[in-house]
Amino acid sequence: MTESGENWTPIGQNDAITWPDFEGLFRRKNLAQVEGHLAWLAGKGVTCLRLMLEYAQHDHSYFERPAGNFSPNMVQLWDDLFKLCAKYNMRILLTPFDTFWMWIRWKHHPYNAKNGGPCKKRSGWLFCPNTMEAVKNRLTFVVERWGGSGVLFGWDLWNEIHPAYAGGRTDNFFEVIQELSQHVRTLEMSLYGKSHPQTVSLFGPVLDEHPTVADVIFRHPMLDFASTHFYDAASINKPKETVLSAICTGKLVREAINHLQGNRPFFDSEHGPIQVYKTKQKMLPEAFDDEYFRHIQWAHLAAGGAGGGMRWPYRQPHTLTHGMREAQKSMAGFIELIDWKNFRRKNLNEEVKLNSDSFAAFACADDKQAILWLLRKDATPKNKGLINPDATPIAVSVTVPGMMAGDFKVTLWNTLQDYPVKSSTISHLEGGDLILDLGEVKADIAVALTLEN
Repeated sequence: MTESGENWTPIGQNDAITWPDFEGLFRRKNLAQVEGHLAWLAGKGVTCLRLMLEYAQHDHSYFERPAGNFSPNMVQLWDDLFKLCAKYNMRILLTPFDTFWMWIRWKHHPYNAKNGGPCKKRSGWLFCPNTMEAVKNRLTFVVERWGGSGVLFGWDLWNEIHPAYAGGRTDNFFEVIQELSQHVRTLEMSLYGKSHPQTVSLFGPVLDEHPTVADVIFRHPMLDFASTHFYDAASINKPKETVLSAICTGKLVREAINHLQGNRPFFDSEHGPIQVYKTKQKMLPEAFDDEYFRHIQWAHLAAGGAGGGMRWPYRQPHTLTHGMREAQKSMAGFIELIDWKNFRRKNLNEEVKLNSDSFAAFACADDKQAILWLLRKDATPKNKGLINPDATPIAVSVTVPGMMAGDFKVTLWNTLQDYPVKSSTISHLEGGDLILDLGEVKADIAVALTLEN
């Protein structure tokens, strides 16, 4: 929720200060264009941007140069961005380093000891005391300058924490996070009397080789929410059709939520067709990419994630398509149907029952509210990988377990649009299993179920 107690959901994507939509910030080359873009995003229901303080692919965008000296051009850039985001109620999930390009272009980075920086080798970022002090110094600067702004939604204290940054080790991750988290939280509390939510992101496949890292990412006592990056090699990295990527997303969200304790939120803060773009140096066809994006977004939300996840564009140029923005707008309309502050949802992907094997189910619920999304599985032609728009509709009913007795409002939502298809009230007299008749469905349908009394 917001500072004033209003429901708030992170709907957005990864962006970068050097990409087309925000490059006009640097040296104030085109602030009007950036403002226009933010206004347009707000109109599409976007509430949050995940941004890196610097984007180390280019030398001009280092936040410090040399280490410990904060670039006036970059400070001005962020001053302007925070001001513009405040105007359009846009919040930022901020991470202090672009670790991908920092690793790739380490010989150029100001933190490299050869450039007068604190660290002799990139494999020592997470255990070199001098580097940790430099990191905390950077965080101190940001907290003191922008930490009082409501624009700062939260901290991703380290982007994709990885054994490579710690000499192949993972046993020091807990202490690293503890040190960074405590530093930021203590400073924020002393300055502002409150602190922003914190997470540390992880390249999801790291868990396959280092399963104990889950204890840190999902259960570290200092973190407020959990975030991983969904890069499944078989279905997300190089998708051949748009259904399996959604099914995989639903599975990954369920696995993440099962790791969590209490009511800690989770969302995927980076995903996309990385292998198509990076290895094959191609883009997905726009129509395919739009459906792939929309399916992943709804699978993420309905399975119990916060919002629709954060896409990395993997397009040339690095911007989301207009179709993707329309998908975000549709989700922004749908989330208004849910009382999020009182929704203690659990993943029910496997617990809900369908009358048809032609659909995959994605669901989360408590006993008073539920979100469902049903996706057609048997109508994806092999040649294009998109759901056949001329598929024969199928009558679908779904059974949701554990709902309390009472009258429930049922809203069916067309995910291609930003309005409900149908809204009705049903009486659930005895509690327990609640059966919903959704009528005929061709491709997919989202459902909001809310107790009225």
